[in-house]
Amino acid sequence: METWQPPLDTPTTQKAGLRFGDKGTHTSRTMMLAEISELLEATPPEADRAAYAEAIIEDNVLGKQTAATRRLTNQRLGELYGLDPGVPLFRVLRRLWTADEPGRPLIALLCALARDPLLRATAPAVLQLPEGSELIRANLLNVIRETVGQRLNDSVLDKVARNTASSWSQSGHLEGRVRKVRQRVDPTPGSLAAALWLGTAEGLAGEQLLECQWARVLDRTGAQLIPIVLQAKQLGLIHARIGGGVIEIDASRLDAIQLGS
Repeated sequence: METWQPPLDTPTTQKAGLRFGDKGTHTSRTMMLAEISELLEATPPEADRAAYAEAIIEDNVLGKQTAATRRLTNQRLGELYGLDPGVPLFRVLRRLWTADEPGRPLIALLCALARDPLLRATAPAVLQLPEGSELIRANLLNVIRETVGQRLNDSVLDKVARNTASSWSQSGHLEGRVRKVRQRVDPTPGSLAAALWLGTAEGLAGEQLLECQWARVLDRTGAQLIPIVLQAKQLGLIHARIGGGVIEIDASRLDAIQLGS
């Protein structure tokens, strides 16, 4: 299997809400699945960025003990997910969160991968690992070093490795507290729709979308994803036409913005 490639840094992907560079939230946090779940449960879908900040800092809906921790949590969740309806990727996340509850861990992971270069850096070490194999910490550290170079010291690198391994555990790709063992995840219509939307933001179309990096996060080949594409279509998440050797997929229904404009 070829190495998992990071997304292209273009005006379109930036407009979609992807983030680039050599910094990332995973120097200090995981993908914070529990926190984003609690926050979205406590806030209405129409909430703006200020409302999310108020819920976290003033209302303390996440139960953090100090004001400083609440402010930092607001910052980190904003880095990972946007928390702003002005960010197309967050609008997609918010819609799919309601439509596909079982898919939430994978939907959150896809969003965090799109917005945290450090988490993205670890994707090859995890996704190329055979099912049932143990994640070797040295391999994880090596792929992180390839991204950050000498910018982070060994102590911070070790923390990034712990945090990213935890995120991949939260998504279901890894299992175990000490020994992290690769597990195969079960994609859902909502998580596949998120992957297809991210692929579309990179300018991919048709069958390319089923083979893109985002779809590979779902642990299925393109052919294996087709039944889930049809489920996503039935739920009204995407447009799709598959037959006669033709695969047409349009994920723009998830968000009305014209990313290429």
